[in-house]
Amino acid sequence: MSMKKTDLVKNLAKKIDGQMKGVAVPGRFGQAAGAALDKREQRRIDAQAGLLPFACKLPADLVRQLHDRAVGHEGGLNALVAQLLAQSLPSETKK
Repeated sequence: MSMKKTDLVKNLAKKIDGQMKGVAVPGRFGQAAGAALDKREQRRIDAQAGLLPFACKLPADLVRQLHDRAVGHEGGLNALVAQLLAQSLPSETKK
């Protein structure tokens, strides 16, 4: 008894599907990213260091100036903004 062409195609598709399920996921789909920290881990590390996320809306010109200055700053944008805010805010005196 010979098989119909559609049955042959279905069997071939099942065979290919089974082969695809048996193959490991390539590294570009997340296995290689295991070495990098995920967002939760990075947030935990930042919180232990006393760092908190802080978002605000700034004028585009000011942001461009910050980015230009941050290129030459050793700590990057985060350290530059922290330094500028610390300089501009009055220091609190302990009572």
